[in-house]
Amino acid sequence: MPVKTKVPQGDILSIDIGGTNIKSCLLSPKGKLLTDFKKTPTPKNSTPEEVLKAIKKLCADFKSFEKVSIGFPGYVKLGIVQTAPNLAENKWANVNLALQVANLFGKPVRLINDADQQGLGIVSGKGFEIVFTLGTGFGTSLLFDGELLPHLELSHLPVSETEDYDDFIGDRGFHKVGKKKWNKRLQYLIEIYKTVFNYDKLYIGGGNSNEINFELEKNIKLVSNKDGIKGGAKLWAAKEKYHIHTTYPNKK
Repeated sequence: MPVKTKVPQGDILSIDIGGTNIKSCLLSPKGKLLTDFKKTPTPKNSTPEEVLKAIKKLCADFKSFEKVSIGFPGYVKLGIVQTAPNLAENKWANVNLALQVANLFGKPVRLINDADQQGLGIVSGKGFEIVFTLGTGFGTSLLFDGELLPHLELSHLPVSETEDYDDFIGDRGFHKVGKKKWNKRLQYLIEIYKTVFNYDKLYIGGGNSNEINFELEKNIKLVSNKDGIKGGAKLWAAKEKYHIHTTYPNKK
C-alpha cells in the first residue's frame, strides 16, 4: 500500500510527456529553473512500459529533489491515466502512472493533464482564463482566478463525422491542409471559444503556435513552453482539489 507522509518542501522534478518529446528539469518550490531542460524523443512504441523507461533514463542525473510533477497528454483522474490519444493505441486505459513514477523515484507525485500543468504556470490568476496548446494534438485548460478547474477533453469534441478538434487543429490537420488553411481553422476555433466560454484571456502555446500568421486580439497572448515551466511548481502549491491528487510511493 502507498504510504502517506507529510509532503516535503524541497525542490521539484518537473516532467512534461508529449507526443513528440519527453522533457524534464528541476524547479525550486517557487518555480525557479534550477537546471537546463533535458529532453528525449517520446518512444515510437509509446506504451506505459517504454515511457517509464524513457523517464528513468532521462532523469537519471537528477538527484536532489523531493517531489515530482508530471504533465501528461491525455485525461488523468487522481493520478490514473484514462486516455492517451497521441501515445500507443489501446495501452493507456486505467494506468496508474503516478504510482509507477512514485515507486521509481521513491518520491510523491502529482500527475495532471499537460495543458493543465502548463496553464498553472502561464495564467495571470485574474478571471476566467483558457490555455490552448497547439502541438501533436490540441490541448486545453481552464482556470478561474488561478485555480485549475476540472479538466475537459475539449479536443475530442467532433468537428465532423470523421474528425475531432485533435485531428482538425493538431499536427495531423496542419500537415493535411497546410499553413494557410490551418490558420483559418484556428481563427474559426477561437471564434467558437469566444462565443461559448466568453473568456477574459486566452493563451496559445505549443510548437505550432509559431505558425500563426494573423493578428491576435488584445486578450489573446502567445506563450512559450518555458513560460509554463512554473506550472510544475504551482501544481505542488495548489490545494488537492478536482484532479490534483498526491500519489505516494509504496512502503518498502
